[in-house]
Amino acid sequence: MSQTPTKSILSSLPAPWNLILPFATRILVWGLFFGILYLLRSFFFLLFLTFVFVYFQSSTIKLLEPYIRLRTARTLLVFSIFLGILTTVGLFLVPRVINQAGGFINQFPSYIESTDKVLFNLGDNYPMLTDIVPELKKNRDNDTLETEQKPQASPSAAMVQILAGFGEENSEKENIKQIIGKLRSVGENIASIVSYFLLALLFSFLILLDLPTFSKNFTKLKDTKIDFIYNEVADSIRDFALVLGQALEAQFIIAIFNTVFTAIGISMLGLSTNVAFLSVIVFFCSFIPVIGVFISSVPICLVALQASGPSTLMFAVLLITVIHLIEAYVLNPRIYGSHMRINPVIVLIILTISGKLFHIWGLILGVPVYTYIFSTAIQKKTVNAPTD
Repeated sequence: MSQTPTKSILSSLPAPWNLILPFATRILVWGLFFGILYLLRSFFFLLFLTFVFVYFQSSTIKLLEPYIRLRTARTLLVFSIFLGILTTVGLFLVPRVINQAGGFINQFPSYIESTDKVLFNLGDNYPMLTDIVPELKKNRDNDTLETEQKPQASPSAAMVQILAGFGEENSEKENIKQIIGKLRSVGENIASIVSYFLLALLFSFLILLDLPTFSKNFTKLKDTKIDFIYNEVADSIRDFALVLGQALEAQFIIAIFNTVFTAIGISMLGLSTNVAFLSVIVFFCSFIPVIGVFISSVPICLVALQASGPSTLMFAVLLITVIHLIEAYVLNPRIYGSHMRINPVIVLIILTISGKLFHIWGLILGVPVYTYIFSTAIQKKTVNAPTD
Protein backbone atom coordinates (compact mmCIF):
# COMPACT_ATOMS: atom_id res chain seq x y z
CA MET A 1 0.00 0.00 0.00
CA SER A 2 1.57 3.32 -1.12
CA GLN A 3 2.01 6.13 1.36
CA THR A 4 0.78 9.66 0.81
CA PRO A 5 3.44 12.36 0.19
CA THR A 6 3.09 13.79 3.68
CA LYS A 7 3.37 10.41 5.44
CA SER A 8 6.47 9.49 3.46
CA ILE A 9 8.13 12.79 4.45
CA LEU A 10 7.26 12.33 8.12
CA SER A 11 8.63 8.79 8.20
CA SER A 12 12.02 10.02 6.93
CA LEU A 13 12.42 12.72 9.62
CA PRO A 14 14.35 12.27 12.90
CA ALA A 15 12.35 11.32 16.01
CA PRO A 16 11.79 14.79 17.55
CA TRP A 17 10.66 16.36 14.28
CA ASN A 18 8.16 13.70 13.29
CA LEU A 19 6.32 14.53 16.55
CA ILE A 20 6.56 18.33 16.35
CA LEU A 21 5.81 18.71 12.65
CA PRO A 22 2.25 17.21 12.73
CA PHE A 23 1.29 19.55 15.58
CA ALA A 24 2.74 22.59 13.79
CA THR A 25 1.03 21.51 10.56
CA ARG A 26 -2.33 21.28 12.33
CA ILE A 27 -1.96 24.79 13.76
CA LEU A 28 -0.91 26.14 10.36
CA VAL A 29 -3.80 24.49 8.47
CA TRP A 30 -6.53 25.53 10.89
CA GLY A 31 -5.03 29.01 11.25
CA LEU A 32 -5.15 29.33 7.47
CA PHE A 33 -8.72 28.03 7.36
CA PHE A 34 -10.05 30.44 9.99
CA GLY A 35 -8.02 33.26 8.48
CA ILE A 36 -9.80 32.72 5.16
CA LEU A 37 -13.16 32.68 6.96
CA TYR A 38 -12.26 35.98 8.63
CA LEU A 39 -11.34 37.55 5.27
CA LEU A 40 -14.68 36.35 3.86
CA ARG A 41 -16.70 37.56 6.86
CA SER A 42 -18.56 40.14 4.76
CA PHE A 43 -19.81 37.26 2.58
CA PHE A 44 -20.69 34.98 5.48
CA PHE A 45 -24.43 35.53 5.08
CA LEU A 46 -24.18 34.53 1.42
CA LEU A 47 -22.11 31.44 2.27
CA PHE A 48 -24.52 30.44 5.02
CA LEU A 49 -27.59 30.82 2.80
CA THR A 50 -25.91 28.83 0.02
CA PHE A 51 -25.11 26.01 2.45
CA VAL A 52 -28.71 25.97 3.76
CA PHE A 53 -30.18 25.82 0.24
CA VAL A 54 -27.74 23.10 -0.86
CA TYR A 55 -28.38 20.95 2.22
CA PHE A 56 -32.18 21.12 2.05
CA GLN A 57 -32.33 20.47 -1.69
CA SER A 58 -29.69 17.70 -1.66
CA SER A 59 -31.66 15.86 1.06
CA THR A 60 -34.78 15.96 -1.11
CA ILE A 61 -32.83 14.91 -4.22
CA LYS A 62 -31.52 11.88 -2.35
CA LEU A 63 -35.04 10.93 -1.20
CA LEU A 64 -36.24 10.92 -4.83
CA GLU A 65 -33.48 8.58 -5.99
CA PRO A 66 -35.63 5.39 -5.88
CA TYR A 67 -38.27 7.06 -8.07
CA ILE A 68 -36.16 9.10 -10.53
CA ARG A 69 -32.85 7.52 -11.43
CA LEU A 70 -31.44 10.40 -13.50
CA ARG A 71 -29.81 12.79 -11.05
CA THR A 72 -30.05 15.84 -13.34
CA ALA A 73 -33.81 15.34 -13.65
CA ARG A 74 -34.14 15.07 -9.85
CA THR A 75 -32.11 18.24 -9.38
CA LEU A 76 -34.16 20.23 -11.89
CA LEU A 77 -37.43 18.99 -10.37
CA VAL A 78 -36.43 19.80 -6.78
CA PHE A 79 -35.01 23.20 -7.70
CA SER A 80 -38.13 24.09 -9.69
CA ILE A 81 -40.38 23.21 -6.74
CA PHE A 82 -38.07 25.03 -4.32
CA LEU A 83 -37.99 28.12 -6.54
CA GLY A 84 -41.77 28.00 -6.98
CA ILE A 85 -42.37 27.92 -3.23
CA LEU A 86 -39.97 30.79 -2.59
CA THR A 87 -41.48 32.86 -5.42
CA THR A 88 -45.00 32.30 -4.11
CA VAL A 89 -43.96 33.29 -0.59
CA GLY A 90 -42.11 36.33 -1.93
CA LEU A 91 -45.04 37.60 -4.01
CA PHE A 92 -47.82 37.09 -1.47
CA LEU A 93 -46.11 37.34 1.91
CA VAL A 94 -43.24 39.84 1.63
CA PRO A 95 -45.38 42.91 0.68
CA ARG A 96 -47.71 42.26 3.63
CA VAL A 97 -44.78 41.81 5.99
CA ILE A 98 -43.20 45.08 4.84
CA ASN A 99 -46.46 47.03 5.29
CA GLN A 100 -47.20 45.54 8.70
CA ALA A 101 -43.59 46.01 9.84
CA GLY A 102 -43.79 49.68 8.86
CA GLY A 103 -46.95 50.09 10.93
CA PHE A 104 -45.35 48.34 13.90
CA ILE A 105 -42.29 50.62 13.76
CA ASN A 106 -44.40 53.77 13.52
CA GLN A 107 -46.57 52.72 16.49
CA PHE A 108 -43.66 51.46 18.62
CA PRO A 109 -43.66 54.50 20.97
CA SER A 110 -47.40 54.03 21.60
CA TYR A 111 -46.78 50.35 22.39
CA ILE A 112 -44.27 51.44 25.03
CA GLU A 113 -46.76 53.94 26.51
CA SER A 114 -49.51 51.30 26.72
CA THR A 115 -47.16 48.89 28.46
CA ASP A 116 -46.09 51.60 30.92
CA LYS A 117 -49.71 52.34 31.87
CA VAL A 118 -50.33 48.68 32.71
CA LEU A 119 -47.11 48.48 34.74
CA PHE A 120 -47.93 51.69 36.63
CA ASN A 121 -51.38 50.34 37.53
CA LEU A 122 -49.86 47.08 38.71
CA GLY A 123 -47.33 49.03 40.77
CA ASP A 124 -50.12 50.96 42.47
CA ASN A 125 -52.13 47.83 43.20
CA TYR A 126 -49.17 45.66 44.20
CA PRO A 127 -46.52 47.80 45.94
CA MET A 128 -44.14 44.83 46.20
CA LEU A 129 -43.53 45.16 42.44
CA THR A 130 -41.69 48.43 43.06
CA ASP A 131 -38.88 46.43 44.65
CA ILE A 132 -38.60 44.29 41.52
CA VAL A 133 -38.89 47.07 38.92
CA PRO A 134 -36.76 50.09 40.00
CA GLU A 135 -38.50 52.47 37.55
CA LEU A 136 -41.82 52.00 39.38
CA LYS A 137 -40.16 53.05 42.62
CA LYS A 138 -38.69 56.12 40.90
CA ASN A 139 -42.15 57.16 39.73
CA ARG A 140 -43.61 56.69 43.23
CA ASP A 141 -40.82 58.84 44.67
CA ASN A 142 -41.50 61.51 42.02
CA ASP A 143 -45.20 61.53 42.89
CA THR A 144 -44.42 62.28 46.54
CA LEU A 145 -42.27 65.29 45.67
CA GLU A 146 -43.85 68.68 46.31
CA THR A 147 -41.51 70.40 43.86
CA GLU A 148 -41.92 70.53 40.11
CA GLN A 149 -43.05 67.18 38.68
CA LYS A 150 -40.19 65.18 37.19
CA PRO A 151 -40.65 63.14 34.00
CA GLN A 152 -41.77 59.59 34.59
CA ALA A 153 -39.25 56.79 34.15
CA SER A 154 -40.39 54.19 31.64
CA PRO A 155 -40.15 50.61 32.99
CA SER A 156 -40.93 49.06 29.59
CA ALA A 157 -38.28 51.25 27.92
CA ALA A 158 -35.79 50.07 30.54
CA MET A 159 -36.64 46.44 29.77
CA VAL A 160 -36.27 47.04 26.05
CA GLN A 161 -32.94 48.73 26.81
CA ILE A 162 -31.73 45.56 28.53
CA LEU A 163 -32.99 43.28 25.75
CA ALA A 164 -31.43 45.47 23.05
CA GLY A 165 -28.14 45.65 24.90
CA PHE A 166 -27.85 49.45 25.07
CA GLY A 167 -25.79 51.03 27.79
CA GLU A 168 -27.22 52.85 30.76
CA GLU A 169 -25.37 56.04 29.76
CA ASN A 170 -28.06 56.78 27.16
CA SER A 171 -31.49 58.03 28.13
CA GLU A 172 -34.53 55.80 27.65
CA LYS A 173 -35.86 57.99 24.82
CA GLU A 174 -32.52 57.85 23.04
CA ASN A 175 -32.46 54.06 23.34
CA ILE A 176 -36.00 53.80 21.93
CA LYS A 177 -34.96 56.01 19.03
CA GLN A 178 -31.95 53.76 18.42
CA ILE A 179 -34.17 50.67 18.40
CA ILE A 180 -36.56 52.29 15.92
CA GLY A 181 -33.57 53.33 13.81
CA LYS A 182 -32.28 49.75 13.77
CA LEU A 183 -35.69 48.44 12.74
CA ARG A 184 -35.87 51.01 9.94
CA SER A 185 -32.37 50.12 8.74
CA VAL A 186 -33.47 46.50 8.27
CA GLY A 187 -36.22 47.69 5.96
CA GLU A 188 -33.84 49.98 4.08
CA ASN A 189 -31.38 47.12 3.55
CA ILE A 190 -34.06 44.77 2.21
CA ALA A 191 -32.68 45.17 -1.33
CA SER A 192 -29.23 43.89 -0.34
CA ILE A 193 -30.80 40.99 1.58
CA VAL A 194 -32.84 40.01 -1.50
CA SER A 195 -29.75 40.19 -3.71
CA TYR A 196 -27.85 37.85 -1.34
CA PHE A 197 -30.86 35.57 -1.32
CA LEU A 198 -30.99 35.35 -5.13
CA LEU A 199 -27.22 34.83 -5.42
CA ALA A 200 -27.34 32.02 -2.86
CA LEU A 201 -30.20 30.43 -4.80
CA LEU A 202 -28.18 30.56 -8.03
CA PHE A 203 -24.99 29.23 -6.42
CA SER A 204 -26.89 26.38 -4.76
CA PHE A 205 -28.37 25.32 -8.11
CA LEU A 206 -24.96 25.35 -9.83
CA ILE A 207 -23.39 23.37 -6.98
CA LEU A 208 -26.19 20.79 -6.90
CA LEU A 209 -26.13 20.35 -10.67
CA ASP A 210 -22.49 19.28 -10.65
CA LEU A 211 -22.09 18.07 -7.06
CA PRO A 212 -20.70 14.56 -7.86
CA THR A 213 -17.95 16.03 -10.07
CA PHE A 214 -17.19 18.67 -7.48
CA SER A 215 -16.86 16.00 -4.75
CA LYS A 216 -14.54 13.86 -6.91
CA ASN A 217 -12.27 16.80 -7.70
CA PHE A 218 -12.11 17.75 -4.03
CA THR A 219 -11.26 14.15 -3.06
CA LYS A 220 -8.34 14.16 -5.50
CA LEU A 221 -6.54 16.63 -3.23
CA LYS A 222 -5.50 13.73 -0.99
CA ASP A 223 -3.16 12.52 -3.76
CA THR A 224 -1.45 15.90 -4.22
CA LYS A 225 1.39 17.71 -2.44
CA ILE A 226 -1.13 19.55 -0.25
CA ASP A 227 -2.70 16.32 0.99
CA PHE A 228 -1.92 17.39 4.58
CA ILE A 229 -4.57 20.13 4.24
CA TYR A 230 -7.16 17.67 2.94
CA ASN A 231 -6.37 15.07 5.62
CA GLU A 232 -6.65 17.66 8.38
CA VAL A 233 -9.84 19.52 7.47
CA ALA A 234 -11.90 17.34 5.12
CA ASP A 235 -13.47 14.99 7.69
CA SER A 236 -14.00 17.77 10.24
CA ILE A 237 -15.73 20.07 7.74
CA ARG A 238 -17.93 17.21 6.51
CA ASP A 239 -18.91 16.18 10.05
CA PHE A 240 -19.67 19.75 11.11
CA ALA A 241 -21.70 20.35 7.95
CA LEU A 242 -23.80 17.27 8.76
CA VAL A 243 -24.35 18.36 12.38
CA LEU A 244 -25.24 21.91 11.30
CA GLY A 245 -27.54 20.63 8.56
CA GLN A 246 -29.34 18.27 10.94
CA ALA A 247 -29.76 21.04 13.51
CA LEU A 248 -31.15 23.48 10.92
CA GLU A 249 -33.44 20.80 9.49
CA ALA A 250 -34.83 20.07 12.96
CA GLN A 251 -35.24 23.77 13.73
CA PHE A 252 -36.96 24.29 10.37
CA ILE A 253 -39.63 21.71 11.23
CA ILE A 254 -40.09 23.28 14.66
CA ALA A 255 -40.23 26.77 13.09
CA ILE A 256 -43.01 25.67 10.72
CA PHE A 257 -45.00 24.26 13.65
CA ASN A 258 -44.51 27.39 15.78
CA THR A 259 -45.36 29.72 12.90
CA VAL A 260 -48.54 27.93 11.79
CA PHE A 261 -50.03 27.55 15.26
CA THR A 262 -48.98 31.04 16.34
CA ALA A 263 -50.60 32.51 13.21
CA ILE A 264 -53.82 30.61 13.96
CA GLY A 265 -53.77 31.78 17.59
CA ILE A 266 -53.05 35.40 16.64
CA SER A 267 -55.98 35.39 14.23
CA MET A 268 -58.28 33.94 16.89
CA LEU A 269 -57.23 36.74 19.26
CA GLY A 270 -58.30 39.34 16.70
CA LEU A 271 -54.78 40.45 15.72
CA SER A 272 -55.01 39.36 12.08
CA THR A 273 -53.95 42.81 10.83
CA ASN A 274 -50.41 41.99 12.02
CA VAL A 275 -50.41 38.23 11.48
CA ALA A 276 -47.89 38.19 8.59
CA PHE A 277 -45.31 40.36 10.37
CA LEU A 278 -45.62 38.53 13.70
CA SER A 279 -45.54 35.09 12.05
CA VAL A 280 -42.31 35.90 10.19
CA ILE A 281 -40.70 37.01 13.46
CA VAL A 282 -41.77 33.73 15.09
CA PHE A 283 -40.40 31.72 12.15
CA PHE A 284 -36.92 33.26 12.21
CA CYS A 285 -36.68 33.41 16.00
CA SER A 286 -37.46 29.67 16.11
CA PHE A 287 -33.91 29.08 14.81
CA ILE A 288 -32.55 30.57 18.07
CA PRO A 289 -33.05 28.01 20.88
CA VAL A 290 -34.68 29.16 24.14
CA ILE A 291 -33.92 32.88 23.75
CA GLY A 292 -35.84 33.03 20.46
CA VAL A 293 -39.07 32.36 22.37
CA PHE A 294 -38.66 35.54 24.42
CA ILE A 295 -37.58 37.66 21.45
CA SER A 296 -40.58 36.63 19.32
CA SER A 297 -42.99 37.01 22.25
CA VAL A 298 -42.24 40.71 22.81
CA PRO A 299 -43.88 42.11 19.62
CA ILE A 300 -46.85 39.74 19.99
CA CYS A 301 -47.48 40.93 23.56
CA LEU A 302 -47.04 44.60 22.60
CA VAL A 303 -49.54 44.33 19.74
CA ALA A 304 -52.02 42.37 21.88
CA LEU A 305 -51.84 44.93 24.68
CA GLN A 306 -52.24 47.88 22.33
CA ALA A 307 -55.13 46.28 20.44
CA SER A 308 -57.37 44.92 23.19
CA GLY A 309 -55.83 45.56 26.58
CA PRO A 310 -54.45 43.32 29.38
CA SER A 311 -57.00 40.51 28.89
CA THR A 312 -55.83 39.85 25.32
CA LEU A 313 -52.23 40.12 26.51
CA MET A 314 -52.85 37.32 29.02
CA PHE A 315 -54.41 35.13 26.33
CA ALA A 316 -51.41 35.83 24.07
CA VAL A 317 -49.01 34.78 26.84
CA LEU A 318 -51.08 31.62 27.42
CA LEU A 319 -51.02 30.85 23.68
CA ILE A 320 -47.24 31.26 23.48
CA THR A 321 -46.75 29.12 26.60
CA VAL A 322 -48.89 26.24 25.29
CA ILE A 323 -47.21 26.22 21.87
CA HIS A 324 -43.70 26.15 23.32
CA LEU A 325 -44.60 23.52 25.93
CA ILE A 326 -45.70 21.28 23.04
CA GLU A 327 -42.45 22.10 21.26
CA ALA A 328 -40.28 21.37 24.31
CA TYR A 329 -41.92 18.14 25.49
CA VAL A 330 -43.35 16.64 22.28
CA LEU A 331 -41.52 17.92 19.20
CA ASN A 332 -37.95 18.36 20.44
CA PRO A 333 -37.48 14.76 21.71
CA ARG A 334 -38.94 13.32 18.49
CA ILE A 335 -37.23 15.62 15.98
CA TYR A 336 -33.82 16.14 17.54
CA GLY A 337 -33.17 12.70 18.95
CA SER A 338 -31.02 12.00 21.99
CA HIS A 339 -27.71 13.06 20.38
CA MET A 340 -28.93 16.60 19.64
CA ARG A 341 -30.75 17.37 22.89
CA ILE A 342 -28.99 19.67 25.36
CA ASN A 343 -29.97 20.78 28.84
CA PRO A 344 -31.74 24.20 28.63
CA VAL A 345 -29.37 25.68 31.24
CA ILE A 346 -26.36 24.72 29.11
CA VAL A 347 -28.13 26.18 26.05
CA LEU A 348 -28.57 29.51 27.87
CA ILE A 349 -24.89 29.55 28.86
CA ILE A 350 -23.83 28.76 25.28
CA LEU A 351 -26.10 31.45 23.81
CA THR A 352 -25.00 34.04 26.37
CA ILE A 353 -21.31 33.53 25.61
CA SER A 354 -21.60 33.03 21.85
CA GLY A 355 -24.11 35.88 21.49
CA LYS A 356 -21.80 38.25 23.36
CA LEU A 357 -18.79 37.25 21.22
CA PHE A 358 -20.38 36.78 17.79
CA HIS A 359 -23.79 38.53 18.08
CA ILE A 360 -26.54 37.07 15.85
CA TRP A 361 -24.26 34.42 14.33
CA GLY A 362 -23.36 33.24 17.82
CA LEU A 363 -27.06 32.78 18.63
CA ILE A 364 -27.68 30.78 15.45
CA LEU A 365 -24.49 28.68 15.33
CA GLY A 366 -23.61 28.44 19.03
CA VAL A 367 -25.58 25.26 19.78
CA PRO A 368 -24.56 23.38 16.57
CA VAL A 369 -20.89 24.20 17.23
CA TYR A 370 -21.22 22.95 20.81
CA THR A 371 -22.97 19.80 19.58
CA TYR A 372 -20.22 19.12 17.04
CA ILE A 373 -17.37 19.67 19.50
CA PHE A 374 -18.76 17.64 22.41
CA SER A 375 -20.85 15.03 20.57
CA THR A 376 -18.82 14.40 17.41
CA ALA A 377 -15.24 15.66 17.44
CA ILE A 378 -14.27 14.75 21.02
CA GLN A 379 -16.13 11.42 21.06
CA LYS A 380 -14.64 10.45 17.71
CA LYS A 381 -11.14 11.09 19.01
CA THR A 382 -11.89 9.09 22.13
CA VAL A 383 -13.14 6.13 20.11
CA ASN A 384 -10.18 6.18 17.76
CA ALA A 385 -7.60 6.58 20.51
CA PRO A 386 -5.28 3.58 20.86
CA THR A 387 -5.84 1.32 23.85
CA ASP A 388 -3.17 -0.31 25.98
